[in-house]
Amino acid sequence: MYNIILGIVIVISVILIFTIMMQPSKQNSAASAFSGGADQLFGKQKARGFEAVMQRTTAILGAVWIILLFVLSYLSSK
Repeated sequence: MYNIILGIVIVISVILIFTIMMQPSKQNSAASAFSGGADQLFGKQKARGFEAVMQRTTAILGAVWIILLFVLSYLSSK
């Protein structure tokens, strides 16, 4: 059981890396790197389309990844 979950964690890790890298950049200029994006704090719009799907996918994969890591740590302590 431990090896199966470990394999799933590795696969999810690779998929998570790809989903994070596929997300569109939110920085528009070099100035936003210095301000930390504070100028867009109150002008935040809801993500739509591809960006929304990628955000949800990343959040779900991240949650599943963390849960599986807790399960792995529990199984390894037995």
